[in-house]
Amino acid sequence: MLLMNIIAWLLHAIIPVWALDLEVESKDSVCAATALIQQGMLDYYAGDKYGGAVGMFQSPYYWWQAGEAFGGMLDNWYFCQNNTFENLIRKAMLAQTGTKYDYMPDNQTMVEGNDDQGVWGLTVMGAVERNFTDPGDGKPGWLAMAQAIFNEVWSRWDDEHCGGGVRWQIFTWNSGYNYKNTISNACLFQLAARLGRYTNNQTYLHIAEEVFDWLHDVGYVVLSDKGNVYDGAEIDSNCTEVTRLEWTYNHGIVLGGLAYMYNATNGSSTWEERVSQILGGATDYFFENDIMYESGCQHNDSSTCNNDQRSFRSIFSRMLGLTSVLVPSVSDQIDTLLTASAAAAAKSCSGGTDGHTCGLNWFKGAWDGQYGLGEQMSALEVIQNTLVHTRPAPFTASDGGSSVGDASAGLNSSTTNVLQNKLSINTGDRAGAAVVTAVVLMIVVGGSVWMLF
Repeated sequence: MLLMNIIAWLLHAIIPVWALDLEVESKDSVCAATALIQQGMLDYYAGDKYGGAVGMFQSPYYWWQAGEAFGGMLDNWYFCQNNTFENLIRKAMLAQTGTKYDYMPDNQTMVEGNDDQGVWGLTVMGAVERNFTDPGDGKPGWLAMAQAIFNEVWSRWDDEHCGGGVRWQIFTWNSGYNYKNTISNACLFQLAARLGRYTNNQTYLHIAEEVFDWLHDVGYVVLSDKGNVYDGAEIDSNCTEVTRLEWTYNHGIVLGGLAYMYNATNGSSTWEERVSQILGGATDYFFENDIMYESGCQHNDSSTCNNDQRSFRSIFSRMLGLTSVLVPSVSDQIDTLLTASAAAAAKSCSGGTDGHTCGLNWFKGAWDGQYGLGEQMSALEVIQNTLVHTRPAPFTASDGGSSVGDASAGLNSSTTNVLQNKLSINTGDRAGAAVVTAVVLMIVVGGSVWMLF
């Protein structure tokens, strides 16, 4: 009993020394803290464990969350100029590209959704804009992979139901195939906006505008001083019975797309107003005393957040950082929110056996006993995005971007779905991409037959 008391006293004495001691205004402090947080993330990584898949995290974490996680780690590589995890990130991203370099890997065959592929697309686009060295060895560049993802998701645009939009699921047999959700369409919107900005190809920007107009027209995005971003709707109701749940990642990805459109259109007042409106809603719904929380499932000291929802604040924080850089008129507002939230998140990273495991509740001023990949990712991104103004803004092909593109990438892929769409990309792609005139992806039924037998 005496020995146990001594051990408990020693742990109590030692752990506060290990806990994160963040100085938000100090780059060295931020980078030291985020290095520890990333080590905590890798506790859940399967790729460096016996029998584990490279690029995947352990159950119960899904494939899309790996894309989310490596997007945050890639940004940390850029902000902190720390190559400790560079090879791990590169190997993970390449392992999950699939044989056609379109992020439709064999291990996700039959279960992958448009939102899954879309989140990986945003991470790959981050590699493009941060000049993460292209894979080489005869492999396509990151830009070509992002274009492949865009081409495939856009090919699934469905005018027959709800007047447009892509479905949640790619494959007909998966639950949710008849649901058109915001996240899938928001990823498509943002990816098109980013490709348009990077390549100066106006076709991408026109498509981005079409996707956003649909999101607004169908009522998923409501523009007002406190704009709403809802979850989605079933096609059986012609998308009129909208699920009015609001999540940080939906707001964030829409907000990020708006910021890229503002920047790509040389400061359009229309896109700037939309940025302000969606940011106004996000500020009202997801912050209390400038501290971020997932209001859809976090209530005071209680939480009903599932493993997906516990990670949403990570990509939301990333999008806030990008918006702060791309839309100067809202920088002060966003930076205030990120600074307060980063300080609060760091205080939550004081638990576990390592003394810096991050928690879910950032209001507590200490670890709340919660832990997981989502908690680590969210703390990582909100803390490191206090550094967004210390490094150059996302590159474009005309101001230092080096990734090699291919506008026709992915167009010969056959993903099993019942949709088809024509796509024409003009010659404005400065990354040397090929000209595409018209491509139709035909119905493929082999997958469903395989499932039956």
